[in-house]
Amino acid sequence: MPLPASALSSIPAQKSPPAPVRTTDRTVSSASASSQPSFYRADLQSADLTGADLTGADLVRANLDEAVLRSARLDGADMVKASLHGVDASGASFRGTRIMGASLFRVDLRGADLTDAVLSHNSFRVTVDDATVVRGLTGTVFGPVTVFSGESSRELAGAELEAWFGERGGQVEVIAPGRPPK
Repeated sequence: MPLPASALSSIPAQKSPPAPVRTTDRTVSSASASSQPSFYRADLQSADLTGADLTGADLVRANLDEAVLRSARLDGADMVKASLHGVDASGASFRGTRIMGASLFRVDLRGADLTDAVLSHNSFRVTVDDATVVRGLTGTVFGPVTVFSGESSRELAGAELEAWFGERGGQVEVIAPGRPPK
């Protein structure tokens, strides 16, 4: 059974040592000197985090593969080198989140808010739509991205994907395979 979003509020913020929290068949530690939860290197694979408030969370190197982040709030979270494969993050908020060196494959970002998020050298095979907000989004990604508009979809990469971001207020460089960023 996946870790429910309600379980996150029961994880105490501690200074040391971190208390283990049992999730189905694996243990996740949470430690924080502040009020932001820390899931550094946490195995949250297949966790159901629907509607969870992970504002400011440390998700560095976290495994979120197959997790459900639908309508979750990850504003200001640190997702450096996080793994997100097969994730439903539709309607989630990533405002001001640092997503750097992360792997995003088959991630549904339809209706998500990426306002002022920072990307850097991410594998970025995601699905977006007309409701996905990218205003102020900056950085670099490896594409392509599947864009839904109404009932139709198309795959965008390279200059065409950069233009899509730019038309919506983002400034994202799409790095071609085997080419260093500008």
